[in-house]
Amino acid sequence: MPLFINRDQIFAHQVHLLEHKLRSKEERILELETENALLHLRLAECLGKLRRDHKDVAEAQKRCQHQKNITKSTQTALAKLLSEVQVLKHDLRDVFAVYVGFATELEGQSKQLLERVVSATSDVQGDSEDVRALQAKVEALERSLQEEKERCRTERLRRKLLHNALVELRGNIRVHCRVRPVLPFDAGFGQSGSVSGSTLSEEVVHAVNDVKDTQEDVFEEVKPLLTSLLDGYNVCIMAYGQTGSGKTHTMIGSQNEDPMGPGGAPLQGVIPKAATELFRLISEKPADSHTVEVSVVEVYNNEVFDLLSKDGEGSGAKRDVITTSTGTSEVTSLTYEPVRSSAEVMQVISAVLRLRARSPTLVHRDSSRSHLIVTLTVTSRSPNVLALARRLQSARQELHRPAQKEWWSPRCRRAASGRRGAEEQPASPASSPLHSPCHSPCPSPRPSISQAPVRTKLQLVDLAGSECVGMSGVTGAALWETSCINRSLSALSDVLGALAEQRPHVPYRNSKLTHLLQDSIGGDAKLLVMLCISPTQRFVAESLQSLGFGTRARQVQREPARRKNAALKIK
Repeated sequence: MPLFINRDQIFAHQVHLLEHKLRSKEERILELETENALLHLRLAECLGKLRRDHKDVAEAQKRCQHQKNITKSTQTALAKLLSEVQVLKHDLRDVFAVYVGFATELEGQSKQLLERVVSATSDVQGDSEDVRALQAKVEALERSLQEEKERCRTERLRRKLLHNALVELRGNIRVHCRVRPVLPFDAGFGQSGSVSGSTLSEEVVHAVNDVKDTQEDVFEEVKPLLTSLLDGYNVCIMAYGQTGSGKTHTMIGSQNEDPMGPGGAPLQGVIPKAATELFRLISEKPADSHTVEVSVVEVYNNEVFDLLSKDGEGSGAKRDVITTSTGTSEVTSLTYEPVRSSAEVMQVISAVLRLRARSPTLVHRDSSRSHLIVTLTVTSRSPNVLALARRLQSARQELHRPAQKEWWSPRCRRAASGRRGAEEQPASPASSPLHSPCHSPCPSPRPSISQAPVRTKLQLVDLAGSECVGMSGVTGAALWETSCINRSLSALSDVLGALAEQRPHVPYRNSKLTHLLQDSIGGDAKLLVMLCISPTQRFVAESLQSLGFGTRARQVQREPARRKNAALKIK
């Protein structure tokens, strides 16, 4: 039987084999491609590492080169510095040689001088009895001088105590009345010689005594208060009265060019005289122990204006009055001008007087419509007398201590000072030479003998006129000015009434005026009220009202004023 071969099966089998081989080849190709990719990655990593290694090598080479450059420049600088050091050493040797020669010469001269002193001392010893007698007289005179100084200090202390006791006996709130003479405007504007005018200008108020009430007489009542100011008390002097009664004349003085009145009487007011007396008293104190500052404020329409401020618009800058944590009143951001004489005080005040609010009324052609307050603040630095006395005693002991006979040279000065300190070790460090600035080679800073500064203030107040609206004849916007003036003066009267009746609450804050003057009215201060009244029938109602205000102020009974600092008691 012939063998039958299915050619299709053979072809199919061969195709299957070929496909199997093809898949095997493709798998091998894929493996090779994967291996090739891995090799490429490893090659890239090697190349990157090789580049980084090259970069690090380049940077290391650069750093090495830079270090070499720095080393080379350093060596050059060191060589230059070494040459300069050599030059300095040479110069130092020359200077030391000059110093040694100078010291040797001084030692020789010192020995010669010591020999001369010894010979002179031996000559003087022949007259030792006379010398001892003279020394005894000197010591007796020194003891007498010390006793006199102690008595003088005691008397000054007694004077101060007696002065303050006298002022307090006369009253911490004192009231004086000043009657001005009859003036042409007392008859009223437009009433020159009429019968009614002569009746209105009739003088109905007279002084109790016949002594002429001059500016000097007024200031004599003020002068003791200035002594109290430097003793540590606050002081206030205010002028109260109607417009035209002489308040500004009393406080500031004549506004004319001639400072002298009829008969040569000075017309300066309380403010310039008080400034002059204050600086006279300060001149008697130790130098730089007191400093003075001036401030000027105006209370207008129940607002406070700083007339010395530079940011005001022609009428001063508005300020507020606050009560500090210590209970004192203070004007915020107030301008203070340091002054060193009464002339500077008046120069500052005169420069701002033109800013004060003024307007004509039926009472006076130039009526002040605000309260002017001039404050002189005195800062006192009181020395500690006990510490000062100890230092003077120590200095006196050093002067009486016998001097050692020893020769001097620049090289042995510090050693000799240390040797003296070791040999003369005292029991008290206060009298030790090593603790004295004149013996210690390296003296320590001198201890302070001053206490904290004390601030006291002198307030000089020129109040606005106290007349009623009908008398002043103002209309329109001026009515508000008069209303504010009368309300502030009424608040001042209420405060004095509350103090006189010893009420638990005193209404200081009812007005900016009373709030500002709180320390001077009811605080730890001395107050002088100067009542200024007119003598004529036309103003009798206003004069009685002013006298009533003074009576109310005089009824205030306060505890004796206390010093700002007890240390001021000893000077």
